[in-house]
Amino acid sequence: MNSFASGPKRNYYGKGDVIVYRLFRDGRPNPVFGATVKLLIYGDAFWQTYTTGDNSGLVATDSMKNFIQRETMNFPGDNLEWYCHFLAAKFLNRYPQAEGAQVSATEIRYSAIAGSELAYAPAGPASATALIELSRSGSDLQVIEARSGMTGFRLLRLKGSAFTGFVRDEYTTLPDIHDRPLHMWLDLDWTFMEPGVACGGAAITSKVRAIVENVFAGFESGSIQQIIYQIGRKMLADIPSIGEIRLEANNRTWDTIAEEGMTVGIYTDARPPYGCLGLMVRRD
Repeated sequence: MNSFASGPKRNYYGKGDVIVYRLFRDGRPNPVFGATVKLLIYGDAFWQTYTTGDNSGLVATDSMKNFIQRETMNFPGDNLEWYCHFLAAKFLNRYPQAEGAQVSATEIRYSAIAGSELAYAPAGPASATALIELSRSGSDLQVIEARSGMTGFRLLRLKGSAFTGFVRDEYTTLPDIHDRPLHMWLDLDWTFMEPGVACGGAAITSKVRAIVENVFAGFESGSIQQIIYQIGRKMLADIPSIGEIRLEANNRTWDTIAEEGMTVGIYTDARPPYGCLGLMVRRD
């Protein structure tokens, strides 16, 4: 189920997994912009479709897909938050029967192949995300929610990660681990002190990426919880416009096949059960 910052909805509908790429082929920097988009709308005008099957006010979800893809041609920027705002505002102005719209997107990243200005390859795995909800306020459109994020971090540390001193009882089989090769996944998102800041540029996402990587590499940890706490605190310290951060990490540490002391080891992907660790940090 989808949720809306403006509150529970009696009905909503839309189109998800809309994939679109915009390519500039005139030699400008950052020529590739790609995204997977979801557009959801709500309003009393659509209630009759549920109750009587009357579709007279309904915008088909196929039309929504076409709207997203074609209007991307008219989007002048490359900021994911601005893109979501652009689509939501354009849709609400085009279809006045919709009371509000929530647009979310995940970037599809490509980076230039070294030595070429024409050839690109998929980048990642971490990708930026954004979510914007706009609602009508009289004749104006009001930003109800603006949330940015990054999903898909895959982080590996060869040593300098411990997990010891936890509760021991009849259910405990895990030994104390003083120096493990740690493999963790991380998703995070954040909101701003002022929602309008979200559309101001992609520099914040770049800062977040650097903070995550530098904190993970920069200290010996006693738990994954400690790592994500330090990431959150560093983000608040270094990016004053951020007001709240939500982080979720998965412990995907590889299963050991064989090790020769601390010198060399053979590992395989972890079994399906995994540790899931969540945290929210915000300014006082």
